[in-house]
Amino acid sequence: MQDYFTLKLLDRFEKVFRGLGVDYRVMRKILQVKLTMDGRRVPTIFSQNAKKKDKEPTNQYIKSLWIYVLFSLFLLPFMFMGNNLLFQMSIVYGIFTFFIMTSLISDFSSVLLDIRDRNILYPKPVDRKTISTAKLMHVIIYLSYLTIALAGIPLIVGLFTKGILFFLVMVLNIILLDLLIVVFTALIYFLILRFFDGEKLKDIINYVQIGLSFAIMIGYQLLGRSFELFDLTVRFNIEWWQVFVFPLWYGANTELLLNQNFEPAIILFSVLSLLMPILAIWIYMKITPAFEHNLQKLSYHGKAKEQRRSKLRKMLVNFLCRSKEERAFFRFATMMMKNEREFKLKVYPSLGFSIVIPLLFIFGVFRTDLNDLASSNSYLSIYFSLIVIPTVMIVLKFSGKYKGAWIYKAAPLERLAPMFSGTIKAFIVNLYLPIYLLLSIIFVFLFGVRILPDLILVFLHACSFAVICFMLLKKYIPFSQSFDEYNQNSNAFILIGLTLIVLLLTGLHYVSTWFTFGKYYYIGILLIVLMILWKLAFNITWEKIYE
Repeated sequence: MQDYFTLKLLDRFEKVFRGLGVDYRVMRKILQVKLTMDGRRVPTIFSQNAKKKDKEPTNQYIKSLWIYVLFSLFLLPFMFMGNNLLFQMSIVYGIFTFFIMTSLISDFSSVLLDIRDRNILYPKPVDRKTISTAKLMHVIIYLSYLTIALAGIPLIVGLFTKGILFFLVMVLNIILLDLLIVVFTALIYFLILRFFDGEKLKDIINYVQIGLSFAIMIGYQLLGRSFELFDLTVRFNIEWWQVFVFPLWYGANTELLLNQNFEPAIILFSVLSLLMPILAIWIYMKITPAFEHNLQKLSYHGKAKEQRRSKLRKMLVNFLCRSKEERAFFRFATMMMKNEREFKLKVYPSLGFSIVIPLLFIFGVFRTDLNDLASSNSYLSIYFSLIVIPTVMIVLKFSGKYKGAWIYKAAPLERLAPMFSGTIKAFIVNLYLPIYLLLSIIFVFLFGVRILPDLILVFLHACSFAVICFMLLKKYIPFSQSFDEYNQNSNAFILIGLTLIVLLLTGLHYVSTWFTFGKYYYIGILLIVLMILWKLAFNITWEKIYE
C-alpha cells in the first residue's frame, strides 16, 4: 500500500498519540487502509462521471478539490465590499459553512457513519480508543484538504491586503467553524438515528447530495454574475434572532478585533464564537457511546414501503397503458425511479435545472421588464425544460440492482414494446409532468391564459421528443446496466445533438405563431405525428438489444 504524505506528517506526532494512550502503529495501519479504500471512491461532486481506472492508485477526492478552489473565488468579492467586516465576513463564513457542511454530509457521511469498524475491528484485539482516534483523524485529514481548497486563496489574499492580524483571525475562525460543523453534523445524524431508522438517514444524505450537485450547477451562474452585485451600500442591523446564526459570530469577532467595535452584541457574538465549539465538543464526547450504539441501525434496511395506489392514479395508469404488460412495466419503472438512490442522484439535479433555467433565461438573459413580459414571446424559454429528457433517456438503462435484469428473459414476454413504452410513459408521468405543470402555472401567471395552446404544444413536443430520443439512442433493457459504466463525458456529444432537436422544435413552434390559428393546426398535426411515432418506435426485437 502507498505510504501517504499525511501519514508521514502524522509520524512527527507519534509521541503525542502514544501519550494519549493510542496504539500509534495500529492507528497508522488502519488509516493507511482507509485512505487506500478512499482512492477508489468517486466524490459526489464528480459522481456524474464514470469511474476511471488509473494505472496507479490515486485519490479521486483530492483530484476533485480544484472545483472547491474555483468556488473559493466566490468569497473574494465579499471581502472587498467595504469595511463593514461584521457583514462581509459573516457572508464569507456563511458560504464557507454551506460548502463544508454539504460536502461533509455528501462525501464524508461514509466516514462519520462507518460501521465496518464495529464489524471488522471490534472483534479483534484492537483498543477502542485507537479505533475512535483513527476515525477522527480520517475525518480531520479530508476536512483539512477541503478547508485549504476553500479558504486557501481568500487567506492569501487577506494576508496581503488586510494584514497579518486579519489572516490569523480568519485561520482561527475557520478552525473553530470546522469543529462546530463536524459536531453539528454528527448531532444531526444522532438525532435522526435516535428517532428514525437507517433508511431515513440514507434518504436524507441522498437528497443533500442532490442539492450539492444542483448548487454547483447554479453556482457557475452566480460566480459569473457576483461581481455585478456590489455597488450597493450595505446597512446591517443587529437583531435578537441573529444569536442563532453562527457564521455571524465569527464575523463579529473579526469586527471586534480589527475595527475595535465593542458594542454589547458584538462582544456577545465573539464570546459565543469561542465557547460554542468547546461546548459542542463536550456534548459530542458525552453522546459518542449512544451515537456508536445507534449506528447499528444502519445495518437495518427497514421494511419495504407499501405502494398506495389511489383510484385516480389507477384510472390514469389504465388510461395510459392499454395492455396488462405495459401497466406492469409502468408500475415497475415508477418504483425504480422512486427508490433507486443513485438514479435520483444522477437525474434529480437535471430536473431542478430544468425548472430554474427557463426562469433564469427570462429574468437573467432577456432581462425582460415585467410590464412587457405578458405580450412577449419569452414563454418559449419553457423549452429548456426539455433538456432533462435526453439525460433521463440515457440513464434509464442503469440501475444499482442491474444483476436482476435476468428476469426480463425469464418473463413470458411475447413482445418487447410494452417494456419500453411502459417505462417511457412512467418517466413522462412521474418525472417530466410535475416539472411541466409547475412551469405551466408560473408561466400562465407571468404571460396570461393566452399561452395555454402553446403549453399544450410544448407537452406534445416533449412526448414526441422522448420517443425520438428513444429511436436515436442505442437500445438497452431498462435498468439492466451498472452505474459504473455511466460516463457523462462520453454522452456529451449525444446530448448536444439531441439538444439541437429541441431548438428545431422551438423554431417550429415559433413559426406556427405567425399564422392565424397556426398553433391549433399544429396541435392536430402533432397528435397524428405522435401516434405514428409511438407505433413505429417500439417494434424492437431481442436482436436489436445491446446486452
